[in-house]
Amino acid sequence: MRNIVAFPLLFLAVVLQTAIVSQVRLLAGYADLPLLVLGAWALQKHVKTAWHWALLGCILVVFVSKMPWLVVGVGYFVVVYIAQVLQRRVWQAPLLAMFSVTFIGTLFIHLLSFIVLSIFGTPFELSDVLGLITLPSLLLNMLFSIPVYTFMRDLSRWVYSSEEYE
Repeated sequence: MRNIVAFPLLFLAVVLQTAIVSQVRLLAGYADLPLLVLGAWALQKHVKTAWHWALLGCILVVFVSKMPWLVVGVGYFVVVYIAQVLQRRVWQAPLLAMFSVTFIGTLFIHLLSFIVLSIFGTPFELSDVLGLITLPSLLLNMLFSIPVYTFMRDLSRWVYSSEEYE
């Protein structure tokens, strides 16, 4: 029953990403809401279904994106892995862990996207990608990571009953 919440939440995150968040641009970059949701969920203490969420998030994002499925799949699974490693190690500073997951995940996905698109023959300059897409996206992801983390923390406390948090 606890896993059912992933379907509407990730579907809503992808719909919000395609309809609203992708329209909030800074230069050529925009925030990645599914990445933030997956990272924030994987950072929660009692969550054991983060890998399932990553798989579902990948399927939904690949369905609406033109990015190769390999980039989205590897990128989101690496974000969940980093979040789970940091959750075990930086448990006293969860917001710092969220910022770290957001920073590393955004850079990793953008670097992976650049490499794969370069292999497929898309002519991008690395300096243009960093200055116009990656850094603005990183800034927007950092700004959105605070409310997303707060929402996901409250959701995990609701999904996993209060007795487990004591």
